[in-house]
Amino acid sequence: MQIYKTAKGAVIKKGDNFYLKQIEDWDAFINQKDLHQKLLEDLKNFSKVGSESVAHTLPPMGTQEIWASGVTYMRSKEARMEESKKAGGGTFYDRVYDAERPELFFKATPQRTVGDGGTVRIRRDSGWDVPEPELTLLLSSEGTIEGYTVGNDMSSRSIEGENPLYLPQAKTYEGCAGLGPCIYVPDRPIDPKSKIELQIFRKGTAVFSAAITIDQMKRKHTELVEFLFRECNFPNGCFLMTGTGIIPPDEFTLQVGDEIRINIDHIGTLTNIVGQ
Repeated sequence: MQIYKTAKGAVIKKGDNFYLKQIEDWDAFINQKDLHQKLLEDLKNFSKVGSESVAHTLPPMGTQEIWASGVTYMRSKEARMEESKKAGGGTFYDRVYDAERPELFFKATPQRTVGDGGTVRIRRDSGWDVPEPELTLLLSSEGTIEGYTVGNDMSSRSIEGENPLYLPQAKTYEGCAGLGPCIYVPDRPIDPKSKIELQIFRKGTAVFSAAITIDQMKRKHTELVEFLFRECNFPNGCFLMTGTGIIPPDEFTLQVGDEIRINIDHIGTLTNIVGQ
């Protein structure tokens, strides 16, 4: 089943049917261990509605932070090594890819996050920018994986390439993250053969398209979660982007007005427009 956040409340899609319920505390609603079972039990308190109820959705989050993982796919390792070579950091990412400890970093607050149809940004002081399509985990305050959504990790390759220590500036700024369109809440872990697809359109024409399956990740989802929760507490849960296996070629950079579409099997499509 999928959970959509709307102005009228939570909409659950189960099969071909949609159900609506007003939610006073979104944090408490999604921060539940065994969320799939809790939703099934609560479904009797929802009212059946039409599919138009999810025509306009909000980012499916409350006050949760978004964290992110880096260098979890081979393509990410190669791109990060290449962009940092001139700064002398080319071997850093090679070491991270093979190290026991993963790369984890803070990505965004709700203020800096937009939902499906929202405007993400490229920094005005950057000249080389890409979206990074990522399967994103919904984690409970107990550190359990309760759901999945689509994440758009907007990144300035020019700033990070200048010096790897500039990673926070390359990753975290206003409009730096897209999240949505819903939270997929299955009764078992997502199928590892699920496909992530990225398409970028410029003036209506596709200028980039690629796909990868999540089983191409080197690290396990539970491994990333364990490291994140070692010394961090999340009273309302959090979201964790799991890294990207799709990065456009070095000669490509986003432009204002571009349309980014990220589709992940079982979850749906997150569409964002690029602004500045």
